[in-house]
Amino acid sequence: MSKIDKVVLAYSGGLDTSVIVRWLQDTYGCEVVTFTADIGQGEEVEPARAKAEALGVKEIYIDDLREEFVRDFVFPMFRANTIYEGEYLLGTSIARPLIAKRLIEIANETGADAISHGATGKGNDQVRFELGAYALKPGIQVIAPWREWDLNSREKLMEYCEQHKIPVDFSNKKKKSPYSMDANLLHISYEGGVLEEPWAEAEEDMWRWSVSPEAAPDKPTYITLQYENGDPVAIDGERMSPATLLEKLNKLGGANGIGRLDIVENRYVGMKSRGCYETPGGTIMMKAHRAIESITLDREVAHLKDELMPRYAKLIYNGYWWSPEREMLQAAIDQSQSVVNGEVRLKLYKGSVSAVGRRSDDSLFDEKIATFEDDAGAYDQKDAEGFIKLNALRLRIAAGKGRDLI
Repeated sequence: MSKIDKVVLAYSGGLDTSVIVRWLQDTYGCEVVTFTADIGQGEEVEPARAKAEALGVKEIYIDDLREEFVRDFVFPMFRANTIYEGEYLLGTSIARPLIAKRLIEIANETGADAISHGATGKGNDQVRFELGAYALKPGIQVIAPWREWDLNSREKLMEYCEQHKIPVDFSNKKKKSPYSMDANLLHISYEGGVLEEPWAEAEEDMWRWSVSPEAAPDKPTYITLQYENGDPVAIDGERMSPATLLEKLNKLGGANGIGRLDIVENRYVGMKSRGCYETPGGTIMMKAHRAIESITLDREVAHLKDELMPRYAKLIYNGYWWSPEREMLQAAIDQSQSVVNGEVRLKLYKGSVSAVGRRSDDSLFDEKIATFEDDAGAYDQKDAEGFIKLNALRLRIAAGKGRDLI
């Protein structure tokens, strides 16, 4: 790697990234610019400024990206009803392309030669950050300390802090969670600790955003979610910004024990990893979006979307948000959403969310045709005979030629 004069670091203010600031300064002899993103992680981000200043950082970026995150990343993903491996709503995955984008923007603004991050060499995030960075600025250099240094434990990190007088008093005063956690407005994730044993049940006090379904209210909560062009815009008639709406759904879902998930997933780097997730608002949005699509989308369009979705989900999970294939799929998905307008009534109860009503001016549901009562000739049932025979033609021909299917 050529000489580096300035690097932009994705900085949380925590132990790892505080060590990285000093390590970059000492190892590369470069100036460090810190970037802290507020994407709804639920913690104050402004204290990161004082910590960065104490480490000698002169250029400090602290950006509120909550609205951009939900509007430009979460909502487009949910238009596709995106789920990875049948369960995961991609809460961590979808935040990484936004962070990569902002890292590159700051690198351009400050004239930095490189970017850096605190993702380990075992996980998916290193791939997501770096694929995004290279797609947006091909010549950027990337420094991933966890792939270079030998500080591979919390104890070694603390020793490094003591040796280099790094002010991380928060690491001593606060009880360290046994879990590796990541949070944003869409979800909070948990890895490590007891979760490294796939047979062990997650501890109840691990969960932070939701009550247990058993402890949820005995009476259901009903809400109405309004959609325009495939995106939720209002709850119970009250219009809200994207971030405010998702935050409200998180509170409603969490209070009713909705959104907990315990899975073993296949990481892009090849290993299996167990993770637990809380995605209360996203779980509600997924149910509601499919409900409004059920009455507004053409059958073949809906089925094609479902066929494309696993590929789209894999692209996001593996870090290819900034890719031509994702852009192509997004264009097709977004085109389908012009008719996805209307309201969905939802029942939230003890860990479950059910769609109990849906209506739309763009509905394709025709009561005159679908009714079990007299349809006044709207549908001629005799037409079904020819339809069935035509679809059975190839089967009848094969059977007539003696091709036994049993």
